[in-house]
Formats: sequence, C-alpha cells, structure tokens
Amino acid sequence: MTKEDKKDGYVVAIIRSVCSLVRGLKVTFVEFFTRKTTECYPENRATLVMFDRFRGTLAMPCDADGKNMCIACGLCALTCPNDTLRVESETVTDPETGKKNRQLLAYEYNLGSCMFCQLCVNVCPTQAIRFDTAFEHAVFTRDKLMKILNKPVPSHGNYA
Repeated sequence: MTKEDKKDGYVVAIIRSVCSLVRGLKVTFVEFFTRKTTECYPENRATLVMFDRFRGTLAMPCDADGKNMCIACGLCALTCPNDTLRVESETVTDPETGKKNRQLLAYEYNLGSCMFCQLCVNVCPTQAIRFDTAFEHAVFTRDKLMKILNKPVPSHGNYA
C-alpha cells in the first residue's frame, strides 16, 4: 500500500462519516418538528379512550340473567403458559334427559401472573372470556389481584 492509497482511504472514511452524521441529524430534526402525542394522565381520565385491541383485564361477560357462556371445559386453563387460570367445576346430571354436564363453580384469574398473551381467549370454544380495556390495576397486596370472574361485578366504568 502506497502513501496515495492510504490518503485516499482516509478521505473516503471522513466523507462516509460526515454522510452518516448528516443522515442521523436529519432523522433527529424531523422528529424534533413532528407533533407529539403526549397524554396528560390522570387529568384526562374522563375523556381517555383505549384502543379496541388493548388487552387490559380478562373478563367473563354475563347476560341480563347473570349467566355466562362458560361450559367449564378447562381448555383455557390448560392453554395458559403460567397457570394464571383455575377452573373449578362439578358434574351434574340433567333430570330430564339424563345427560351429564359440567357446571362452573369458580373461575379464578390471577391478574398478577397473567402475561396477556390471549391464548385462553383464542382457545375458548364458546367465546365466554375476552379482554376488556380496563388498565388501572395498582393494588397494595397481591391477593387483591386474584379475581373470580364468574361472579357478576357491579359495573363502575373503565376508569373509575
């Protein structure tokens, strides 16, 4: 390698460095002048709307009579990767038909260990569970993160 080759390589390296610096500064200036979308939470709690696809808390919707669509098959609990769900059921014989059916006793959900993967919702054959958009889950003790979903809870809105 001659002195001329070393000199050309040095100049080329400087030009590449300056081009890279200009490209980075261009990205910085574009982001500097774009409009920001900062939410002033909790001041805007009354008007805050979460996206439909947001996974907040697992919920078991009930009809007007307080009955849910869960058939206590246990697929959701089997699919859950970290044992967040526990389905307690009993077998009941129908006196009219003589068929044996499962009846849901307790559907426990541990919000503290849930990783919101939505595998339980996808595997449910009756769409008895879904994620809602509630996101405020701060509590002082972990035992308050244990929820029993098959008992109707009074509605208080998403953010109250």
